[in-house]
Amino acid sequence: MLTGSCNCKAITFEVANTIRASACHCGQCRKQSGHHWASGLAHDSDVTITGPVTWFASSRTAKRGFCPTCGCFLFWKMEGEAKISFSLGTIDGATGLRLDRHIFTADKGDYYDIADNVPQRKD
Repeated sequence: MLTGSCNCKAITFEVANTIRASACHCGQCRKQSGHHWASGLAHDSDVTITGPVTWFASSRTAKRGFCPTCGCFLFWKMEGEAKISFSLGTIDGATGLRLDRHIFTADKGDYYDIADNVPQRKD
C-alpha cells in the first residue's frame, strides 16, 4: 500500500496496487511539474482519495487533479478510463517502484538527456 499527500496535507491518498510507473515528457506535464512528470498508474478501484481535489480539464480527453490550497499537482485522468495516474513525487516514503517507460520523449526539454536504459516512446 502506498500513501501520498499534497504539500499542505489537505489531500491524502492510498494506492493498493500500481500497474506501472512512467515519466512523461510532454509539454503539458513539463509546464505543470516544472520538469518531466513521474507517475504511477492504478485502477480507480485501487485508489482512495481524501480531500478537496480540484480538477482542471487540460485537454478534451484528460484532466489534472491538484490541491486548491497549496497547488500541488497530484493526479492525471483520461476521460472514460477506469485508471488514474498519481505523482510519484507525492508518495510519503519509499515507493518500491522503478520507471518502466518514458513517454512523449519527442517533446522533452532540450536542457536534459534521458540517460537510463528505460524504454522510450516518442508519443
